[in-house]
Amino acid sequence: MLCWSNEDEARVYIKELVAKFYHDFKEKREPYQSGDTISYASRVFDEKEMQSLTDAMLDFWLTAGQFCSRFERDFAEWIGIKYVHLVNSGSSANLIAFSVLTSPELGDRQIKRGDEVITVACGFPTTVAPILQYGAVPVFVDITIPQYNIDVSQLEDAFSSRTKAVMIAHTLGNPFNIKAVKQFCERHNLWLVEDNCDALGTQYTINGNTKYTGTWGDIGTSSFYPPHHITMGEGGCVYTDNPLLHRLILSYRDWGRDCICPSGYDGICGNRFSRKLGELPFGYDHKYTYSHFGYNLKATDLQASIGIEQIKKIPEFIKKRRNNWDRLRCILESINQKIILPESEDNSLPSWFGFLISIKEGSGIDRNRITQYLEKHQIQTRLLFAGNLIRHPAFDSIRNTDAYRVVGDLKITDYVMNNSFWVGVYPGMTEDMIDYMAEIIKKAMEV
Repeated sequence: MLCWSNEDEARVYIKELVAKFYHDFKEKREPYQSGDTISYASRVFDEKEMQSLTDAMLDFWLTAGQFCSRFERDFAEWIGIKYVHLVNSGSSANLIAFSVLTSPELGDRQIKRGDEVITVACGFPTTVAPILQYGAVPVFVDITIPQYNIDVSQLEDAFSSRTKAVMIAHTLGNPFNIKAVKQFCERHNLWLVEDNCDALGTQYTINGNTKYTGTWGDIGTSSFYPPHHITMGEGGCVYTDNPLLHRLILSYRDWGRDCICPSGYDGICGNRFSRKLGELPFGYDHKYTYSHFGYNLKATDLQASIGIEQIKKIPEFIKKRRNNWDRLRCILESINQKIILPESEDNSLPSWFGFLISIKEGSGIDRNRITQYLEKHQIQTRLLFAGNLIRHPAFDSIRNTDAYRVVGDLKITDYVMNNSFWVGVYPGMTEDMIDYMAEIIKKAMEV
C-alpha cells in the first residue's frame, strides 16, 4: 500500500509515474520508414508537458489561475512585450484584438460600423471575420508571390476617409513588409493588428532594431492550436504595449466587465463598492459592472500548464523549422523551372510554419493532381487556407454589396487559389522525412 506523508510527496510520486508512462508508451522510438504518413504539422512534446498538466490537474482549478498567470508572464518576457492575455484560441485572440478597437474609450480612433479595415483575402478567415461580424468593412488588397503577403504598393489605393486600421497575418511564418505597413499606418493614424498565429518566433529588423513579429503593431495575436509553433491544445493570446488597450483586452475577454480583479479574487482594484458608473446606483458591485459588450474567452490552467513547458522549447523548435525549410528548398531547386519556390521577406528571419509551392504558369501541371499524388504517398498537403476568401459560400449573402470592398482584381490571390499548396516543416520532422517528401514532390511533377 502506498503511503505519503504530505501532498508534495504524493505529487512527486505521481509525476514520476507520468514520466515513466510517457517513456513507456508515448515516446517515439521507431525511426521514420519510407511510406509512413508525414503530417503537415503535429504537436511535439515530452514528459515535461504531461507532468505540468498533471500538476494543474491535481490542483483541480478548472478555469484561469496561477498557471495562466505564469504563462502570460513567461510569454511576455520571451517575446518582449508588456501585456499578454491568454485566451481560448487564436480565433478568439483575433476577435478580442478587433473588438477592443471598437471601444468608445478610443475617441476619434474608435472603429464604428461602416468604417474600413485594410486586409487580404488570401489567408485564414478568422483574421477577417471579426471585421464583418461587427459591421465594419474589410478592404481586400492583393498579395505578392513568392512572399505570399500583402502587396504594399496597393495600400494607398485602399485608403479612404473611413479607413481606421490594417489587420493582416504573417503568412506561414514569412512576415509581411512591416516597415512599409507601419509607415503607412503612422502616416494615416491607423491601428495595426498583427495576426501572428503562423509566425511565432519570426524576427524582423527596421533601422537596426530587431524584434519578434507581433510586437511591431498596436496588438499582436498568437494561436496555440496543435499544428502551431507551440501548443496547449486549444489556446491563443493577445498582446500589446499600450496600457489602454491592455485594460480593454481584459474587459472584452472577461465578459465586458469594468473590474480588473481576476476570477476568484475580490477587492484587488480597490473599487468594489465605491463607484458610480452608468445609471447604476452608487456602490453597485464593481465585479458585476459592465462597460463593454464582451465575452468569456479565457483559457484554463490545464491548457496553460502545457504552454509553460512549450515556451522553453521555442528556440529549438524555431531552429528545426528553419533547418527543415532550408533543406527542402535546397533540394527542390532542381525543379524550379516548374514551380515557384518561396522566398523570405527582406530584413526578416522567419520561423517557418510551412513550405509554400506554386505551380508555374504555362507548365501544364495541375495543382490538384500534384496534391492528390502526394496524399496518395502519405504526405499531407494543405492549401493556403481560404485561397480567395471572397469566393467562398460565406460571401454569397453579401456578394456584390457594400459590406466589403476590393482593390483591383486580386489576380495574384486567385492565382494562389488555383495553383498553390504547402507541406510541413514542423520540428518533429527528420531529415529522412524531408528527403522523402522532396523526392515525391519531384516525382509528382514528372507524372
